[in-house]
Amino acid sequence: MLVLLPPSEGKAASGRGAPLRLESLSLPGLTEARTAVLDELVDLCSGDLDPARNDKAREVLGLSEGLRGEVAKNAGLRSAGTRPAGEIYTGVLYDALGLASLDTAAKRRAARSLLVFSGLWGAVRVTDRIPSYRCSMGVKLPGLGALGAHWRAPMASVLPEAAGSGLVLDLRSAAYAAAWKPKGEVAERTATVRVLHAPTRKVVSHFNKATKGRIVRSLLSAGAVPQGPAELVEALRDLGYEVEAQAPTAAGRPWSLDVLVTEVH
Repeated sequence: MLVLLPPSEGKAASGRGAPLRLESLSLPGLTEARTAVLDELVDLCSGDLDPARNDKAREVLGLSEGLRGEVAKNAGLRSAGTRPAGEIYTGVLYDALGLASLDTAAKRRAARSLLVFSGLWGAVRVTDRIPSYRCSMGVKLPGLGALGAHWRAPMASVLPEAAGSGLVLDLRSAAYAAAWKPKGEVAERTATVRVLHAPTRKVVSHFNKATKGRIVRSLLSAGAVPQGPAELVEALRDLGYEVEAQAPTAAGRPWSLDVLVTEVH
């Protein structure tokens, strides 16, 4: 099973570990594309002492005045300390997932199956060591353009192999889903998930993020290994989730799953 996750907007501080080594990250086929984004992002943010350049960087990155310090953080990415990506990403989904509190076996499953998408790195495993950064998939860098488009070709060549022959559970938001859309037989064993507030049948951000984190934690903790979307529906129902599933009506399309919730604990 491969689980595709969005990153978090907020991130923990960089660690005290060794600086970034791009060649050490998972999915080495993305190294060239990662280098291109890293080079331009660092260059864009390196005029921190020049107010005009700082303002330009904040504009490109979509940062408010209160987040001016994120520009300087990006400028120092090559020399900043690193920590596992699973510790860098924070926020509602990752709080609910609670990687640090999983048992040893579930942590091993997480290392094998979780893939976090990123505007800067493309996608990383939770064990990959990265520094804290700010660069969403929606950013348009002056030289590279829209990052979603930048990542499509390298992702298309690398992700099908990473997906293997099993289930792909896609929990990404729309911006990150644009960087890679499973095709063909990979799509047919992919399940996308929406979380709906049961009384209103609407997507509510907090319910959506927290429940997706709980779903992943439940699957990892239970050692569930569904081989495809139909088996995933059964596994989630066995774990106590209310699930409505829609099988694809044409070849080369993913399954759509709605998880209904009334409250988030």
